[in-house]
Amino acid sequence: MYDRLKGLFGDKLDFLAKKNILLVGVGGVGSSVFEVLIRSGIKNITIIDFDKYELSNINRQLNSNIEVIGKNKVDVLKEHANKINPDIKVESLITFLDENTNIDIKKYDYIIDACDSIKAKVLLVLACKKYNKKLICSLGVGNRVNPKSLEITTLKKTVNDPLGKKFRHELNKEGFNDEVVVLSSKEVPIKSNPVSSYIGVSMTAGILIADYVIKDLIS
Repeated sequence: MYDRLKGLFGDKLDFLAKKNILLVGVGGVGSSVFEVLIRSGIKNITIIDFDKYELSNINRQLNSNIEVIGKNKVDVLKEHANKINPDIKVESLITFLDENTNIDIKKYDYIIDACDSIKAKVLLVLACKKYNKKLICSLGVGNRVNPKSLEITTLKKTVNDPLGKKFRHELNKEGFNDEVVVLSSKEVPIKSNPVSSYIGVSMTAGILIADYVIKDLIS
C-alpha cells in the first residue's frame, strides 16, 4: 500500500506508523491535513470536531458532498480512512474542545490545531507546554486567494493575520511568551462577510501542515 513511499522514507514509515496524532478541527484545513497523514503512513490519529457537514462546506472541505450533508464530519472522515486502510485506527470525538473536554494530551506524539476557536488554541498551547508536546497551529486562511503567501513560521512573526493577533493577545493574558509554530498567510485578507474560503488556499495550508509534522517526526 505504501510501496511508492518506501523509496522516499524507507524504514521511517514503520516509525510513523507507531506515532499517535491529535488533530483538532477537520474543516477546510483539517480535512486536508487528515488526508495527507493517512496516506503517508500515520495509523493512529484522534480527530475532534463538533460540526456537521453543510452545503457551504462543499467548495473546500475534502469528503464533503451532497450525500453527507447533516452527518458528523469526524464520522465521515473515519469511514473514509478505513476504506483506504482498515489498519488505520481513528478515534473520532464529536465535541467542542474546551476546558471540560476529557482528552489525555500526554498520550500524543504531535498535536495539530486546525480549529477556529482561539479559546481552544490557547488551551492546546498551554497543555502542550505543560506536557512538553509538539504542536502546530493553523491561523487564518479565510478571505485569502493566494496560496503562495502561506508559510510555516512562529506566532510572533506573523503579519496581516487578525486571528494571529488575537491569539497572541490571549496567550499574553495567560503569561505565555514562548514561541508557537504556526501556519500563517502574509496576504492581506479580503473584506468579506461571511468569511469566504478558497480550496486552493485551505488545501495548501493543510498540505503544508501535514508535511511539516511528518518531516518533524522523522527528522
